[in-house]
Amino acid sequence: MSKLSLLTFGIICLVASACLPFKTLNSTTYIKAKDAFILGNNKHGLFRVTLTNESPSELTLWKSPITGGNHSPLIISPSASVKLKVEKNTALRIENPSKRDATVKLRVKGDTGLSMGYKN
Repeated sequence: MSKLSLLTFGIICLVASACLPFKTLNSTTYIKAKDAFILGNNKHGLFRVTLTNESPSELTLWKSPITGGNHSPLIISPSASVKLKVEKNTALRIENPSKRDATVKLRVKGDTGLSMGYKN
């Protein structure tokens, strides 16, 4: 009886984990010269980002509350990685001020129901 209970519990856990929402997002994102990529410009919960600049130029990151404004600028050098915690209802703005296109790798954990778009 205990083996049957353990098997039933294991099957329930397996089915439940398959039904849970996806909580990690991996992306390679391309940003045109003199453009910006906005992640999370919508109502959402807290999320964490690991960002790697795979470009030959620096990028500038800003936290931008959806109610307006920018704060906490951070310059990311080529080949550098950074881990950020982004607050509820705050977007992450990734600016490419250079004359060359940029590539970033993103790994997002937490609330992944985030809007994604470009602003120039």
